[in-house]
Amino acid sequence: MSRTVESEPRVSAPVLAAYSYCEAVTGQQAKNFAYGIRLLPTPKRRAMSALYAFSRRVDDIGDGALAPDVKQTRLDETRAVLTRIRDGAVEEDDTDPVAVALSHAARHFPIPLGGLDELIDGVLMDVRGETYETWDDLKVYCRCVAGAIGRLSLGVFGTEPGAQHAERAPEYADTLGLALQLTNILRDVREDALEGRTYLPAEDLAKFGCSAGFSRSEPPAGSDFAGLVHFEVRRARALFAEGYRLLPMLDRRSGACVAAMAGIYRRLLDRIEREPEAVLRGRVSLPGREKAYVAVRGLSGFDARSVSRGSVRRRT
Repeated sequence: MSRTVESEPRVSAPVLAAYSYCEAVTGQQAKNFAYGIRLLPTPKRRAMSALYAFSRRVDDIGDGALAPDVKQTRLDETRAVLTRIRDGAVEEDDTDPVAVALSHAARHFPIPLGGLDELIDGVLMDVRGETYETWDDLKVYCRCVAGAIGRLSLGVFGTEPGAQHAERAPEYADTLGLALQLTNILRDVREDALEGRTYLPAEDLAKFGCSAGFSRSEPPAGSDFAGLVHFEVRRARALFAEGYRLLPMLDRRSGACVAAMAGIYRRLLDRIEREPEAVLRGRVSLPGREKAYVAVRGLSGFDARSVSRGSVRRRT
């Protein structure tokens, strides 16, 4: 994938208004995501906000209180909007600002819109109440709801001309999405349990005596909950290590965006590892100053340089 252009023709007032709406949604609903994309140049930041706003719409349907059949209908309607976007059938004066913004973004960046179909497929798995026996089973879900977002984002970022192994960039973007999603699953394990959802693989839960679930603020009696969390943390760290190979393939500001978002989740993972039972008492998060530090670190290119040095060491 070649590097995308940093500039674009003048944007019309209706499209600017649509982008402003998407950026407002992103700022209000996705604090971690917003910290990363503010490091991007304006065209890329707008495109990422449009992607987020559409994805948020899909997620909100899945997470809402509607009956499953109504959710199915709403998701079908959302997929129809995506088809209109893909077909170039959304006009600038359309009443749906997310569709207007995403249509504009898709005309200016090589965004693989099929990834949003995968996201809808993943949310339908939630609507059906699917559970996962093994990590391989869970990976299918994670690739739909997070790996696809990584590949969609890469369509906006592009890769640097001449970047080594750039053909593997979508694979690394996908893997980084899996790392973020597994971190989310660990962070939200109690919240999801109260909603009747279990994401961690059943075989892992059984291995650590946690098959009874997490509907209480303490671990199941007789379980090794800390052992389960540490097991999943090691899995997430391996995914981060693989996914971080994407960073040297990106331009400085796109790499900073990815490093900031991933860095926030890696620090969140550190907190969960230090105090596993905290996730049963409430949502674990990072203070704003720590997120800002991670963003500055990403903008410095430190993480990308570290990955590059590690790659050289592995080859020698």
